[in-house]
Amino acid sequence: MTDKNPPRGTVLVVEDESYVRDSLGEMLRSRGFDVHLAPAIEPAMERLKTAPVDLVLTDLNMPGGGGIELIRRIRGSGSEVPIVVLTGYGTVASAVECMHAGADDYILKPAHPDALEVSLHKALAARALQREVAYLREVAVSDVPDGEVPIGQSRPWLKVMETVRAAAPTDSTVLLLGESGTGKEVVARLVHRLSGRAKGPYVRVNCAATPLEMWESEFFGHRKGSYTGAAADREGRFKLAHGGTLFMDEIGTMPHPAQAKMLRVLQDGEFDRLGDEQSTRVDVRIVAATNSDLGAEVAGGRFRQDLYYRLNVLRIEIPPLRDRIEDLPLLSARFLAEISARLGRSIPTLSPRVLAEMTAYHWPGNVRELRNVLERALILSPGPVLHAVDLTPGAVEPPSTASTSSGSEDHNLRAALLKREREVVIDALRRAGSVRKDAAALLGIDQRNLGYYFRKHTIDPDKPE
Repeated sequence: MTDKNPPRGTVLVVEDESYVRDSLGEMLRSRGFDVHLAPAIEPAMERLKTAPVDLVLTDLNMPGGGGIELIRRIRGSGSEVPIVVLTGYGTVASAVECMHAGADDYILKPAHPDALEVSLHKALAARALQREVAYLREVAVSDVPDGEVPIGQSRPWLKVMETVRAAAPTDSTVLLLGESGTGKEVVARLVHRLSGRAKGPYVRVNCAATPLEMWESEFFGHRKGSYTGAAADREGRFKLAHGGTLFMDEIGTMPHPAQAKMLRVLQDGEFDRLGDEQSTRVDVRIVAATNSDLGAEVAGGRFRQDLYYRLNVLRIEIPPLRDRIEDLPLLSARFLAEISARLGRSIPTLSPRVLAEMTAYHWPGNVRELRNVLERALILSPGPVLHAVDLTPGAVEPPSTASTSSGSEDHNLRAALLKREREVVIDALRRAGSVRKDAAALLGIDQRNLGYYFRKHTIDPDKPE
């Protein structure tokens, strides 16, 4: 999503003198802010109830209740919006009282425009940091991507890195394609780190884990009381990612009704938060990922064609591990070092026989499965050399020649692969006794992605065929 003039924030100016109010509004608009104006406390509180506001700039002394009263009412409502106080009657006592009431900064009139802008940006940056910390705490228990820096020397992987280096400096939408476990999020993080948004937030959301009824709240947020159970204001993922990158994983699973709303954000940079009467503008770069064939989803009417075109601007295909198998020794060395450090043991080496077995293996769970296999081996083999690794999880003997040559359908590669994929998922469910967590571990995939395969192959997880 791009915007020639990305929004710097929405400011509500509360000032009883009209000429001061108007001049402040004009000055702030000239510096890239969206501005709303209010002459007193009550109109300001009404505006805060219905419109998205990033910061409040208020006069301290106003008829009918001053800035301190406004601060107390805003904080009493549960809002954490930054507040900057502007006054011509400054004393140490009034400054202390403002800060105790919940103000973020205090500036004397007449304020130089540059000094005022610095104060506003300081308050906005502090609030953005609070949002990011809250987000990081929220996702702290979620999966950590495998490795911080993608590595590899194979030709397919070097091609990926070449495309990443070309795409990262732009603000264009990036679409990452690849099987589950190939490292799409690692590549997404690299795109963010190499972009001009590297100092901004990086926010991840798994579309497959977001039910339709929670989609708007998850992505766009909601106002307190906007629906039953909305006990407090919530800022959605788009607001959290303002000025940075939003990584939308498994975008192919996005519910069809949500796709139109997503399209609007990509086109206009705006969305409607539940309970707000005005739209919120954001400056967010989208990196999307999927392990499904979006072209086939479009052809089947399950994914909007216009949204697909919006997403498919810069396309990066992440190869499966079997297609970059020459990277396996390098990846293994990285994972052995990381896992050994976490387990507090010396780094073992792989015996030539084990390395040969791993190189010959087809790795249906890709890089994620490789990491899981090595971690299991390190835990079970305390010696300096790994003489054996368990390649059973996720691995089933390939179909015999007889079974794959019985009809014309079996000669179609896509149909044969889909059939085999379904068989592997069902076999894992049977082995795991229909325990989804265990089945996902056997398959070497994220448990949250398992539902995608159930839907894709119409599998009842409680009654595997």
